Amino acid sequence: MLIEKNIILERTNKKPILIDVFSTQNGNHRPIVVFCHGYKGFKDWGAWNLMAKTIAEAGFCFIKFNFSHNGGTVDNPIDFPDLEAFGNNNYTKELDDLNDVINWVQSTFEDDTNVDETNINLLGHSRGGGITILKASEDSRVKKLITLASVCDFGKRTATIGDLKTWKESGVKYVLNGRTKQQMPHYYQFYEDFKANEARLHIESAEKRLKIPHLIIHGDNDTSVLIDEAYALNKWNPVSQLEIIKNADHVFNVKQPWEKDTLSPELQIVTKSVIDFFVLKNP
Repeated sequence: MLIEKNIILERTNKKPILIDVFSTQNGNHRPIVVFCHGYKGFKDWGAWNLMAKTIAEAGFCFIKFNFSHNGGTVDNPIDFPDLEAFGNNNYTKELDDLNDVINWVQSTFEDDTNVDETNINLLGHSRGGGITILKASEDSRVKKLITLASVCDFGKRTATIGDLKTWKESGVKYVLNGRTKQQMPHYYQFYEDFKANEARLHIESAEKRLKIPHLIIHGDNDTSVLIDEAYALNKWNPVSQLEIIKNADHVFNVKQPWEKDTLSPELQIVTKSVIDFFVLKNP
């Protein structure tokens, strides 16, 4: 197993992105899975490393990364030492980040016989699920899509961060991080960027445009993103597949930090479903 952690993707006039690669070296042109973390998340959260290793061992090159404005830094990619960056994050920045990661994947593995850089699949959790739906709908390089506990609507979340008038006047709203106890800032630019790109950021339209296989996975005990959102995605795209994980919460019953050397039973089921879905040939 080859594991490369915290590879720095430098970009002109943009914040760098930290990338992890999990793969094996057997010359078999392995498909690529690119994982996008969620809101108040990061690539090393909970059991994501263990999930990455499990999927890589099953025959994939697994890529995960921190969104450039998720609040982590190059020196400290875990948790949120850079709240200023967090406050300046928005959905279009995350789409841009994902595009740059896909570009990096294709250029990095172009001549690597262990990896098939043309077979790129997306896996997104929560808000990252919404980002992957949007990206998959507009980028023909993406072959398959799996979303975990995904949101189905960015609009209602953008507007409910706070009273818009007060938000505009103060320029910032804060959301408490229950785990770290930090007051996480959201600058008003977040709302302005959403309104300026509202059509592109409309998940329902993106889901209806999808031409690739989509597996929707959701826990029936998710209190952060209700299971109704999974049903909505499935309704908008009748050829998508829906899998409900019994007794699973929003993070499939793992937590940060995750100190066990095995996945939770619920995340084991999720990981097997991910492997099986990505292994299947496209119809």
